[in-house]
Amino acid sequence: MQQRGFGDLEATVMDRVWGREDGVTVREVFEELCDARQIAYTTVLSTLDNLHRKGWVRREREGKAYRYWATMTREQRSANLMRAAFQTGGRPEAVLAFFVEQMSDEESAQLKAALRSSATQKRRR
Repeated sequence: MQQRGFGDLEATVMDRVWGREDGVTVREVFEELCDARQIAYTTVLSTLDNLHRKGWVRREREGKAYRYWATMTREQRSANLMRAAFQTGGRPEAVLAFFVEQMSDEESAQLKAALRSSATQKRRR
């Protein structure tokens, strides 16, 4: 799966998909978006179809329509983007150093906890 950023509308639609564990229909996303912007139903339909074609969402037939679910969580996608940045951003140790320098104390503590948890899980395998 390609790890690039979403377009503005794709990101907005994915926020709706990630926000609903029971999945979404085009109609549900369209109705939510109508409150905030002028948008056509067919635009939402095309966007969800494109996200499906790109592998970001899966869909199942529900009557005459489809219900869509994300193929990965928002957090998994973020982790994949971070991984891609380490692989393509130059020297990985420099990328990581710049990343860590920008962290708040709270984020640093969260990173340390995640590293401890990961190390514990690896030892158990």
